[in-house]
Amino acid sequence: MTMADVARAAGVSSATVSYVLSGKRPVAEETRRIVEAAIAELGFSVNTVARSLRTGRSSIVALVVPDLANPFYAQLAASIQVELRPLGLHVMVCDTRADRDEERAFLREAVQQRFAGVVITPFRLAAKDFLPLSEVGIPVVVSADVPFGDADLVTPDARAAMRAAMTEVTKAGRRRIAMIAGPRDATGGDPRLELLRTLAVQFGVSLPGRLVVRGEHTREAGAVGFGKLMGMKHRPDAVFCANDVVAVGAMGRAETLGIDVPGDVALVGHDDASFASLVRPRLTTVRYPAADVGRAAARLLIERLDGRVARRTVHVRAEFVPRGTV
Repeated sequence: MTMADVARAAGVSSATVSYVLSGKRPVAEETRRIVEAAIAELGFSVNTVARSLRTGRSSIVALVVPDLANPFYAQLAASIQVELRPLGLHVMVCDTRADRDEERAFLREAVQQRFAGVVITPFRLAAKDFLPLSEVGIPVVVSADVPFGDADLVTPDARAAMRAAMTEVTKAGRRRIAMIAGPRDATGGDPRLELLRTLAVQFGVSLPGRLVVRGEHTREAGAVGFGKLMGMKHRPDAVFCANDVVAVGAMGRAETLGIDVPGDVALVGHDDASFASLVRPRLTTVRYPAADVGRAAARLLIERLDGRVARRTVHVRAEFVPRGTV
């Protein structure tokens, strides 16, 4: 069964059938219904193997993330799949564990297998690491706080949300701010930390360097970092965390230390992962909507596959979510 058979049964051109399947161009609703009825009657399905042989490119899109155990990335993957699946594209999720060698290995595999595209949250990569993909025409969409060369970018617009978080924290009388930040060698530095430093100056509160502890974006790092902060002679009364996973690690350590959150110290996460509203107290956080990020990344990738050349950046708006830890 071929696309031409579907076209004959529906009384339309093969191109029209292709547009219905791919969504690349608008098709009149009545025509779409006729084509879809013919597809159902004939039992037609896209032969992705044949298409791969014809185009020299697979139907696989690699989603490369630093930590699949973080629910943010699971939601991101689901959102991307919803957008790409109707086009006959399949998402392969690659968990790098934030390791540079693993990140580079997945990029090499994308080149070797001629993947249709790559969506990546790089953790320890540089812009030059994407050059082999651009040389063979594999489009890359980066989801990150900072740009990477000529790759399309989906990035947070978090300034207003972070300002709202700082307003809530200072309104509660907190003056000594700390952060459990990411590692020093993370790609692009730590824009969330830099934004927090800027806001601290604007709000007239203290964020000294000794109150910034660093670690991986993991629960264990959150626990260790919180323990270090609480062991200081002049400990902070509010702690911002690189993400919600880190924040939950901090909450667990607070419980073992007998420190009340938010009575003794306020805690603010980032991302609004699915568990943030389930822990007790419920986590105050900055929501960076994974579903919106995934949709934006998938649509940028589709545009590239359709022939767009110019680089694009999409800003996804973050939102402050006040709950029970401030």
